[in-house]
Amino acid sequence: MKRCYAARFTLFVALILAPLAIAEAGTVHGTVMNGTTGKAAAGVDLVLIQLQGGMQEVAHSKSGASGEFTFDHPGLGAQPMLVRAVYHGINFNHALPPGTSTAQIDIYEPSKDAKTINVPSHVVVFQPNGATMIVGEEYQIENKSQPPVAFYKTEGSFDFALPEGGQLQQVAATGPAGMPVAQLPIDKKKNRYSIAYAFRPGDSSVRFSYELPYAGNAATVKIPTIYPGGRLLVVAPPSMQISGEGLAPGGQEQGMNLYGRQDVPAGTIVAVSVSGTAPPPSANGGEEQGQGRDAQQSGGEGSGVNIQQVPGRLDVLKWPLIAGFICVFALGAFLLARKQVVAVAGPTPVVDEVTHAKKPKKSKPGASISPSAPAAPTNGAASLAEVDAAIGTSLDGLKERLFRLELRHQAGTISEEEYAQERARAEKVLRELVRG
Repeated sequence: MKRCYAARFTLFVALILAPLAIAEAGTVHGTVMNGTTGKAAAGVDLVLIQLQGGMQEVAHSKSGASGEFTFDHPGLGAQPMLVRAVYHGINFNHALPPGTSTAQIDIYEPSKDAKTINVPSHVVVFQPNGATMIVGEEYQIENKSQPPVAFYKTEGSFDFALPEGGQLQQVAATGPAGMPVAQLPIDKKKNRYSIAYAFRPGDSSVRFSYELPYAGNAATVKIPTIYPGGRLLVVAPPSMQISGEGLAPGGQEQGMNLYGRQDVPAGTIVAVSVSGTAPPPSANGGEEQGQGRDAQQSGGEGSGVNIQQVPGRLDVLKWPLIAGFICVFALGAFLLARKQVVAVAGPTPVVDEVTHAKKPKKSKPGASISPSAPAAPTNGAASLAEVDAAIGTSLDGLKERLFRLELRHQAGTISEEEYAQERARAEKVLRELVRG
């Protein structure tokens, strides 16, 4: 019974987070392949990078005659790490999540041909922050080159521009592997910038954020468009009013209003009138997760924007959350896979020794987690379906709670002290879930 429940719970967590296999900690074997030629790549410099505590280079190697390499480090298999292949001065990164023992690092021949990439969509997210407004932008980049090559120019592979008065804060690029990497912007003057990033075959994205003056809770933001033919998507809280030439309402997603415009020509300046304040702080941010799902179900059908394609391109506001918490959740899944769990249940509550908390048979999506609730003794056999449902609700609720917390923090609707307290509570809940 114990083994059956532990196996089912491990599978449930793996489906939510990522497939994690228990590997021999400390060693990873791999091969470097040239995706352009389809052959193994010899003599490629490799760097093992530890992500925890900052990106630290902890080991170096070079691929052999058949592209083979080996790294030995105590963190391998036990914590998220990164292998970087340096080829023709270009960094090709490959993530090593916990449980990894083998890896294939793909490199590509570089190309400077601008036609190698296409930019099909451009997302702009507005968030008022008192007398200023935080704006996040994301460009989707496609590389469908044949034979596959990496688009890269040292003077700048991707150009972008800020509206007048914009103060750039941060820039990151994400490759097909889905790992955001901070970029050093190249200042080309007059609020124009570029980044020297290698766009590999597949889908990538570039995200950046900046501040704009927002006196009187109103502004006209002139958004420059550099690449041709892309779809523009504007995102804002429901407490804000948005209007602009060619912008059509597109429903809601995750509690945010959407406005779209198709096929924006290169060199177009899209003037967007923005007014309104940030949403008021919620008294209980951890119980708001149902709001975004309700909004998604109520809006979007029959509108001019295909809402079903939006979620993967709407995380401008939550991308700082990914790097910080994916490691925590992955570590949680790894620890849960190694421990035995005993569940005892009565007719009404389910008591789980992982959390020592009473959980009802059926919970609402917004139910909060109470790790310190007393456990009353009960009799009878627990239904595995009930236990799985309760655990799934707890994990989903925790993820939604963390997302909402980061959203409020970036919007400036929660103080630094409250943010630190709420984050500490969420991390304590996760520790309770994985503590033996």
